[in-house]
Amino acid sequence: QVQLVASGGGLVQPGGSLRLSCLASGFTFSDYHMGWYRQAPGKERELVAAIGSLGISKKYTDSAKGRFTISRENTKNMIYLQMNSLKPEDTAVYYCNARRSWTWGQECGDWGQGTQVTVSS
Repeated sequence: QVQLVASGGGLVQPGGSLRLSCLASGFTFSDYHMGWYRQAPGKERELVAAIGSLGISKKYTDSAKGRFTISRENTKNMIYLQMNSLKPEDTAVYYCNARRSWTWGQECGDWGQGTQVTVSS
């Protein structure tokens, strides 16, 4: 079974940093594109960042550009989201996603359980 276990969320003050991690299992990790989505209360789920199967292609939502960095280590079946200069608007549950196609406008693929990020003073 596909499993995506996200971790690293927590409470941080505005301007602070967090690094999210997602451990994947149950599939050939290097064959899949990976992404981080987030969902805040009362809002639609949105793509935050995505990375291609080889770690070359990357995509960020406008609000994340310059602040967030997505990366992966295929030898460890891990992806990461380094989040710097965090803002209260970043508060959300962050979900790890795996898919074969570069189609980030669609809700497809496999999903992790999510990890809560709260940015508050």
